[in-house]
Amino acid sequence: MALTKVYDAATVFKHMNGILNVYKPAGMKVKHVRNAILSNICKGLNEMEQRKPRKLQENIRLLGTGTAADHVLHNIGEQTDLSDHLLSTGPRYLPRDLICTTVSSLGDHTSGVLLFGINRGAGQSTSIRKNRPVRVYHLIGHLGIATENNIPDSRVTMRSNHRHVSADRISSLAASMQASHQRKMFELCGVDLQTQEAYELACRGLLRPADDSQPVVYGIKLIHFDRPHFTLELHAINETQEYLATLVHDMALDLRTVAHCSQLRCVRHAHFDVTDSLLRHAWHLPGIIKNLRQQRDILRAHPQLLRQQRVELQATE
Repeated sequence: MALTKVYDAATVFKHMNGILNVYKPAGMKVKHVRNAILSNICKGLNEMEQRKPRKLQENIRLLGTGTAADHVLHNIGEQTDLSDHLLSTGPRYLPRDLICTTVSSLGDHTSGVLLFGINRGAGQSTSIRKNRPVRVYHLIGHLGIATENNIPDSRVTMRSNHRHVSADRISSLAASMQASHQRKMFELCGVDLQTQEAYELACRGLLRPADDSQPVVYGIKLIHFDRPHFTLELHAINETQEYLATLVHDMALDLRTVAHCSQLRCVRHAHFDVTDSLLRHAWHLPGIIKNLRQQRDILRAHPQLLRQQRVELQATE
């Protein structure tokens, strides 16, 4: 299908619907990212061709001076409605004219994939959020230094030796934690892991929490080790920045040392990958329109993102 250049702002606004995949920088709040996106969209729309001001209906006015005999009825025809002129109304498009909802938020210190639903895409963002797809993170830990909230911008509370920590020990601990979390998922369903019922439940698909209150880890492994830094790849649902940073801290305690999470990066949200994310220098109207089209193709290729049969965890009494 051939693409056609469009110069009319109203036409572009009409077709601006869908999911937007943005790369959120670390240290930037989600609301600031949202405000920047909406401001750049409006700026681009206001620089395009705008509709002309409305016309007033035909008016008949009484013209003339002096006595009543000198007055003449004049048909002045259509005139421009000055109250609808750009100099009177201001910019045609403002951020409040757009609907923009977040699929799942990220912490202030977390970078990576951030999804927004634009206009009619707000309904799609709600469907994706309700389906609770898995998010993949790369966590970089720093051994030997503990901070107050397990993030590098806080006060250092402890230092410790980490010469005894090796890549094999971290990998072994990660595998043990993954098995523990998988066992916990079946326990929350009230099912014994060694039964036929557990097998049938696993065959139905990914076990998902029934609400947003409980973090669930599906996979964790070591992908890079360069003392004092190590990188973990983690697959999780309902995770938060604080939960992930605390997980790195707890792993270090099990290794008889301390650590803090120096970097958190979301590299994939369901089928939305970081390689398709819109970088900050491309947060302009042409880049946003192109990204909306790319994400529309992903949704078309994976319709289960919007309509998914999911297995929910039931909280035990």
